Amino acid sequence: MEQYRTRTPQHGQRARTSAPGSSRAPISVPAGAAVTGESAAVYRAADSTQRVPPIVLALRRLPSPRLTGLGGGLFSAALMFVLGTLDRLLLDSSPVVYGVLFLPVSAVTALWVRPADLVTAPICVPIAFAAGIIPIAGGVGGFGGQTMAVVTALALHAGWLYAGTLVAGVIATVRKARMVRRRRNLKKPGGPAGRR
Repeated sequence: MEQYRTRTPQHGQRARTSAPGSSRAPISVPAGAAVTGESAAVYRAADSTQRVPPIVLALRRLPSPRLTGLGGGLFSAALMFVLGTLDRLLLDSSPVVYGVLFLPVSAVTALWVRPADLVTAPICVPIAFAAGIIPIAGGVGGFGGQTMAVVTALALHAGWLYAGTLVAGVIATVRKARMVRRRRNLKKPGGPAGRR
């Protein structure tokens, strides 16, 4: 009866199967590495991390501050007011540009708000839209005329308002669902906390 022996592959060689007729393809191994179940799992894990889309990697590199509900409202309102003022000065009060800029502000506000204050994200975003539309509303005739111009602009551009609020609501809902699922996994006996 023949015996088959295995040896550690040298540099540039491939790991061979221990018996003839094995249906597995050989695995390429770096120099000095022994073929074990652990190393194969590591190689598989390394391959899976390479499949992450570039946009996801770019988003992970962005800063991730944690704003309170009030901080998120002040941040989004101040940013939309600045964007509205720039829109009036540079682009002659273009409502389409203002609406397009409102969508990423809504998303960033919902992403940066603390997990405990997630419910405030869809509430403070419409207030920020109203605060930022003041410079581009174009009202004349004092406070009353300006107020009527803002109300009219809000009515005419409600589509952008609803879209930004929907973006913030969806992001806040997804974050909340992930947080609840993570807590449930930690409480399970077989979860990461139960294995220690």
